Amino acid sequence: MQGLIQRVTHAKVDVSGECVGAIGKGILLLLGVEKLDDESTADKLLHKVSNYRIFTDDAGKMNLSLKDIEGELLVVSQFTLAADTKKGMRPSFSSAGTPAQAEALYDYFVAQAKAAGIRVQTGQFAADMQVSLCNDGPITFNLSI
Repeated sequence: MQGLIQRVTHAKVDVSGECVGAIGKGILLLLGVEKLDDESTADKLLHKVSNYRIFTDDAGKMNLSLKDIEGELLVVSQFTLAADTKKGMRPSFSSAGTPAQAEALYDYFVAQAKAAGIRVQTGQFAADMQVSLCNDGPITFNLSI
């Protein structure tokens, strides 16, 4: 499972010109599902996303997590994160999960995040989405589980 996180001051997702999800200060998570992923993998990624210390404390150090700042989480499905780009000039998606598997794990991840008390917004699975954000820092990390 791949999770590209970006620390944001705000972010939103539009589908067909309509906003389907928006957050203030928090994390934009682009979520990619791979063939071998399961609910355990999703749980591990959620733990990492919600506890990864990427927000600054009073001393200016990255010591605070999403949970610490009570920030928001915008989860956007992005199958291209599972691409193999090592060879050639066209990505291979042979390691990506099937659409059914990816949607089930995406829904599971979102439900678990909400159950953990995180304020969550989402994109729309498998839609043509336009994502707008203000990356704060810029701070971006690729979390692999």
